[in-house]
Amino acid sequence: MTAAWALGLMTGTVLDGMIDIAAVRTDGEGVEEFGPWMLIPYPEEVRALIAEALAAAQEWRFEGPEPPIFRSAEVALTRAQADAVQRFLSAVGILPSEVSLIGFHGQTVLHRAPSVVSLGMTRQLGDGELMAQVIGIDIAYDFRSADMRAGGQGAPLSAAYHGCLLQRISATSDIAVLNLGGVGNLTWSNGADLIAFDTGPANAPLNDWITRHGLGNMDRDGALAMRGKVDEDRLTELLAHPYFSMPYPKSLDRNAFPAAMVDGLNAADGAATLTALTASAAGKGLALLPKRPTTLVVCGGGRKNLAIMDALRLRAGVTPLVAEDVGWRGDAIEAECFAFLAVRSLRGLPISFPLTTGVKSPMTGGRIAKAARS
Repeated sequence: MTAAWALGLMTGTVLDGMIDIAAVRTDGEGVEEFGPWMLIPYPEEVRALIAEALAAAQEWRFEGPEPPIFRSAEVALTRAQADAVQRFLSAVGILPSEVSLIGFHGQTVLHRAPSVVSLGMTRQLGDGELMAQVIGIDIAYDFRSADMRAGGQGAPLSAAYHGCLLQRISATSDIAVLNLGGVGNLTWSNGADLIAFDTGPANAPLNDWITRHGLGNMDRDGALAMRGKVDEDRLTELLAHPYFSMPYPKSLDRNAFPAAMVDGLNAADGAATLTALTASAAGKGLALLPKRPTTLVVCGGGRKNLAIMDALRLRAGVTPLVAEDVGWRGDAIEAECFAFLAVRSLRGLPISFPLTTGVKSPMTGGRIAKAARS
């Protein structure tokens, strides 16, 4: 298959109000060319709708009919991302006819991992059929549902792309990838096996904590945490949670570890304790791997938090590198990933694996919405 431009769209559970867009020229197995990328903010009214939908999801929890706000937010989100794609293509000079496919992740509002008695469930807001109609380009979407119907965790899905990036830098099993979005997820490979799982909380509880205290929407550069003191007793209690010792594959919803974990602490000490929890959880995840890496390539918004990066050295016992240190485009990786996965979906290549989501055998996923052709 000739590599063509594919676009990826991603908005994470961290809820930073941004639409990540990236273009890559890929055949779904390797990347021939990394194209332009942009971060485009949602209109404030769309961000507010998404926040309402997330709150409604916590009340719903897959019981009964979906909250009506889901559809309102889904349409608004889809149209906002379609508009962002059109603005992106115009700004970077790529014609719609030059794009073969768009990978549209949508916004996760609720995720429940499978248990011994039931399949997992997930809900992403995003109408691929509507987006295909609006912008006239084929759309790959709903990447997680097939995996979960087959008994998988539905997450993390970044492993295939992280594995591709590791191959590009000739990484060994001494190097793993840690993505720090709303939750943390880890990818490791020894060249034969590909392992991935969610390590624990990352930016979601920290950002929620900062917001609750009226200090913005994130601990920018880790400045607040650096002024605080870790409550070591609280941290020890939190790290006793059974999730951290569970074998992989495993996955989390953004609210599985809420900001309320550090209720009773002042703003700075709470931020410091949540930061230490993120790093310590990553360290516990590393200990589960067949070989413990000595280096982590850190991507996602958490790589910009200096307190988290310092805590990874101290509490996870690794050398953390930011994605840019190895030549990766840190702010574009998640969007690149879904461009890559879109092409794999189109080609019927696997996007989830036994040691990444727990499916019995490698399987493809995603649905394709075909644009109307004139």
